[in-house]
Amino acid sequence: MGVSVATGKYGNKRVIDLSDWGRPLARMVAKRLKNKPISVIQVTNLHLLLTIYCSWLILNGLTVVACALLVIKGVIDAVDGELARIRNKPSHVGRYWDTIADSIGLILITCSFGILLEWDVLVTSLIILATLFQYSLFNHYSIAMRTLSSGDTTSRIDESTKPVAYPWEKQRTVDFFHSVYLLFFSWQDRIISIFSGKGSKNLSFEFTISSLLGFGFQSLAFLMLALTKQLDYVPHLILVVNVAIMVIVLVRSRIVLN
Repeated sequence: MGVSVATGKYGNKRVIDLSDWGRPLARMVAKRLKNKPISVIQVTNLHLLLTIYCSWLILNGLTVVACALLVIKGVIDAVDGELARIRNKPSHVGRYWDTIADSIGLILITCSFGILLEWDVLVTSLIILATLFQYSLFNHYSIAMRTLSSGDTTSRIDESTKPVAYPWEKQRTVDFFHSVYLLFFSWQDRIISIFSGKGSKNLSFEFTISSLLGFGFQSLAFLMLALTKQLDYVPHLILVVNVAIMVIVLVRSRIVLN
């Protein structure tokens, strides 16, 4: 499972992203929206609203429907980036708001599952924290791969410096979202950067394995657990399996192989 991407997000480099299975569909949708009066931010707002609705469904016990919609949300989540690339209008605001929206959705969904499945508050908090680090690890190698292959340059591993707004953005708006990002998300990016090594020569191992932690793959795993009525294993998936994957990727990134 996964998609071999030849152009666009990762430039002309062919990579295997196990969480990017929905990008071909997202690209098709983006092409249809190219000349429509729909902004990239509106697409991001749509997948946030869908996530909020999924949270409500979970609280009401409709977990299969919610998890199925989260899979669809994963595809919509890729549409905004594809739309920006097709229109040739990358956006710093869109980059930051997408991360913020995803994190709001993550917290709502996790808390909803915690209430429904009666998790301890500590377990819920650890799952949120672990998932934030998992997303940050995948993002780290995703950006590194884009840099290596001359792909999308809107995202940066080090976001400490304020980016200069594109002509179609307001610098004041970029500065605001950049400040919000630094306040809530830069700390986890720095921690991941500290523990990450130089990685293998072409980063293929680190990138592909860490893509198991991306939302696209995780949403499929959640749907399978919901369909088989095994959602009680969500803490095991997040806190054991996913953390083990993180450790493997970080250790491998520090091992130099000839």
